[in-house]
Amino acid sequence: MMRRTIDILVAVCGLVLLSPVLVAIAILVWVDSPGSPLYGGWRVGQHGRRFRMWKFRTMVSGADRLGPAITAARDARVTRVGDTLRATKLDELPQLYNLLRGELTLVGPRAEVPELVARYTAEQREVLSVKPGITGPGQIHYTTDQAELLRDEVSAEDDYVAHLLGPKLRIDLDYVRRQTVGSDLAVLAKTFALLGRAFVAHPRKIRASRADLL
Repeated sequence: MMRRTIDILVAVCGLVLLSPVLVAIAILVWVDSPGSPLYGGWRVGQHGRRFRMWKFRTMVSGADRLGPAITAARDARVTRVGDTLRATKLDELPQLYNLLRGELTLVGPRAEVPELVARYTAEQREVLSVKPGITGPGQIHYTTDQAELLRDEVSAEDDYVAHLLGPKLRIDLDYVRRQTVGSDLAVLAKTFALLGRAFVAHPRKIRASRADLL
C-alpha cells in the first residue's frame, strides 16, 4: 500500500511539475518527424498482463513495422531528436502516466515486449510476479552504452536474447527475491547518477560527431 501511495505521489507531482517540459518535447518530436509525438508499445506486466507503455517517439512513424523490437546502434529508424531523447532518457517521461495508472511501479524489473517474454524460461518468468518498474537494477545494467554491442539491425533481437537478456534477467530475479526499501533507494541513486552522466556526455558526443564531419 505504501509503495502504491509513493507511486501516485511521484506520478502526480512529476506530471504537474514537468508539464512544460513534456509539452516542449512533444513539439520538438512532432516538428522533427511527422506523426504522433507519443508511442505506446505493448509490454508485459505483472502476472503476464499486457499494457501499452508510453514514451516519446524516438523513431520514424511505423518503425515497429520496419525492423526488430530491439534497437541496434546507429539504427536508421532513430530520428535526430530521438537520438538525444534516448541518450538522456527523456523519452521515458510519459511513463509517469503508466505509473499513475498502476501498470508500472517506481523500481522494478524491466517491462519487455511480448515477443521477448515468450522466450523466457520458466525460472525467468518469475520476474512477472511483480510490477515492472520505470527503473530497476536490470535496466541500469542494460544502458545505452551496451546497446552499442548490437550493431546489426537484422540480428539485434537475437543478439540481445543470446548475450544480454539472460544476465539482465538474473539481476532482476535477484532483485525480486531480495527487494528491500534500501535496495530500492540504491537503485534510484544509481539511476540519478546514470542520468547525470548521460546529460554531461551527450553534448560531447554531438560535438565529436560534428568534428568528424569537418
